[in-house]
Amino acid sequence: GATTRRRDATRRRRDATNWFESNRRDAPRRRARRPTMSAKTPIALVRLVVPAGAAKPSPPVGPALGQHGVNIMSFCKDFNAKTSEHKSDVPVPVEIAIYGDKSFEWRMKTPPASYFIAKAAGVAKSSTRPGHAFVGSINLKHAYEIAKVKASDETMGHVGLESATKSVLGTARAMGIRVVDPRATNVN
Repeated sequence: GATTRRRDATRRRRDATNWFESNRRDAPRRRARRPTMSAKTPIALVRLVVPAGAAKPSPPVGPALGQHGVNIMSFCKDFNAKTSEHKSDVPVPVEIAIYGDKSFEWRMKTPPASYFIAKAAGVAKSSTRPGHAFVGSINLKHAYEIAKVKASDETMGHVGLESATKSVLGTARAMGIRVVDPRATNVN
């Protein structure tokens, strides 16, 4: 009856999909690859957000690196030297690749979009009820400038500027910050 027909239809779809996939195996792979830090294979990848110039062997840096046997002070000195020109309150995302011989490589990313949006809106905290209560506003030019900064990050190489701007607008809305279009006219 109906169950048999459904089962047969499912088999036909599965067979058609398998046929399609089997004929595509020779096609080149188009997956976006993350940029690698080194030719060595890391045993651990640690992601942290550390205030600029304030890396110390205390949490969160110490426990995250200490459990892998990495020289914590070496990272702290390198990080603090590299971020000395940043403001002290800027949160800097860091990705640390740890290798089997206890060596490591690290790279900084751009600060989170939420940090830039809060600075542009002049607020210290986002809304507790986003979508209902707005705590500040930015205009499209702010969002575009933030997207340009975020697009310069090497992990965002595959994302276009328009998509990055839309992402910034979504983050602003999720924070309870109104996005104003200066080109819009008020008609009363």
